[in-house]
Amino acid sequence: MSRHAAFDPARSEAVTGPGQSSRDDRQANCDPTGNPVSLDNARRPIGVVRDVAGGTTIVVFDPERLHECLSDADPAIAMSGQVSSQIKIRVGNTWLLGVVRTLRQATTAEEHGGVVAEVDFMGEGDTERLTGNIYGFRRGVTRYPMPGALAHVATRADLAQIYASDGRPNISIGTVHPTKDIRAGIYIDSFLGKHFALLGSTGTGKSTSASLILHRICELAPQGHIVMIDPHGEYISAFRDRGNLLDVSNLQMPYWLMNFEEHCEVFLTSSGSDRVVDADILARCLQQSRAKNRLAAAIGKITVDSPIPYLLSDLVNILQNEMGKLDKGTGSIPYQRIKTKIEEIRGDPRYQFMFSGMLVADCMTDFLAQVFRLPANGKPISIIDVSGVPSEITSTVVAVLSRLVFDFAVWARDEETRPILLVCEEAHRYVPNERNADGSSVGRVLSRIAKEGRKYGVSLGLITQRPSDLAEGVLSQCGTIIAMRLNNERDQAHVRAAMPEGARGFMDAIPALRNRECVVCGEGVSIPMRVSFDDLDAALRPASDDPSFAAQWSKSGGEDAMIERTLQRWRAQSR
Repeated sequence: MSRHAAFDPARSEAVTGPGQSSRDDRQANCDPTGNPVSLDNARRPIGVVRDVAGGTTIVVFDPERLHECLSDADPAIAMSGQVSSQIKIRVGNTWLLGVVRTLRQATTAEEHGGVVAEVDFMGEGDTERLTGNIYGFRRGVTRYPMPGALAHVATRADLAQIYASDGRPNISIGTVHPTKDIRAGIYIDSFLGKHFALLGSTGTGKSTSASLILHRICELAPQGHIVMIDPHGEYISAFRDRGNLLDVSNLQMPYWLMNFEEHCEVFLTSSGSDRVVDADILARCLQQSRAKNRLAAAIGKITVDSPIPYLLSDLVNILQNEMGKLDKGTGSIPYQRIKTKIEEIRGDPRYQFMFSGMLVADCMTDFLAQVFRLPANGKPISIIDVSGVPSEITSTVVAVLSRLVFDFAVWARDEETRPILLVCEEAHRYVPNERNADGSSVGRVLSRIAKEGRKYGVSLGLITQRPSDLAEGVLSQCGTIIAMRLNNERDQAHVRAAMPEGARGFMDAIPALRNRECVVCGEGVSIPMRVSFDDLDAALRPASDDPSFAAQWSKSGGEDAMIERTLQRWRAQSR
């Protein structure tokens, strides 16, 4: 194939420019950072365009040229022609950038042979007159190449221009693959303004990467407002010095903050037609209980959802009084069911963080200020550890916290905007797809935030190891997707369907990503990119390391005391 006219060295003048000697093409040079670059490989074509479509093109690579590039000192050139590598195609005075999606050996029936590649168009840039490199890169395609156009390697200097910051506020999270020094930045306004998802199988470094991103956001915005739902208590160790740490020992979330739907989830045990009857009774009695507070008198008309403090004892007494008005004894069964459940919760010490008698006062102002970090006072993130919350009401607690974020933003719309970021770890537990849906309110709340939150300054960050179990509508609302290695084919297909068309070349590399590597695409970045995350100091990492069986099973001693301490915490239901 290298003998075809398309690869005649005389044609390279179209790329290097008239007046430049072929001897210069063979000389070694350096890029702006001092890294050696072979101008021979940088300027000689590696393939030719055969077919062009709206978003893709078919390029036939010269195997000899690809082999020559493998030993180049520039890592970007050395990767040329591989899956997820970038190439550039000359179109008039501009360079068109593409990403290799697939490769196959040309059949004997195809002219000239070679390696046939499917390439996705990413964007275009102008040609720098002195070096021939790309500059002024922008998304989208203005002019398409014609069949027969030459394909060239994208050098490290090209990538430095393509991934350079355009001046918008951004955070740096790692380096662009395959380079070691080109920084990978995320534009914070676009990243948060249109939601994001961090996806990756267990053991790929997902929790550490989430901590890295949140730490960089906190460094950029020390007066920010971030709420993170932590279902396993992993992140408390990572934010001891930079966050407000809350768990069942100090959360103190008043029960009266629940709306009617959340009250039903906690207080009603029936199903079917009985649940409809019970819900009607609870609605009437709950509204009467709220109306007894002097705040209700000052406000005037209140609803069953109004966050007005009330006494659980008042709710029980009203249920008892309503039950006493009935003529037939059989009609008292629904009242008795609700009353029994309320008294059971009041007497269960596991629920004290929410249903304590000390939470009757109107402490809503202090609670919101504490959880939403208003003001932040240099600690912009609240880590809410729900691992100690009874499993029966974990979803309800997450629903209350999520809904408070959204409702606060809605009712504060007339004020100066205070954007809030809500980060939800293990998101597939709370926003499941239709197959796993249990009808809980938390899924509806988070779905609403995904669809409407950006209008009110609420950003949603979803972290999950099972994207296929997430509600499709929620994942599709995430403007930026950070995908780490996914081992399950169903998860890969789910993420691929949510990715923009031009990112497919990168998406095909997801099963082959190393730990702490990811593909980032969407609104938060200029173009899709493969990133190696920065290392994070041990003190800033979450407590998510897997135990070493070999190391732990080789040690002995202290088991009796360990069992005693464990039993004490177990019986007290407290850490």
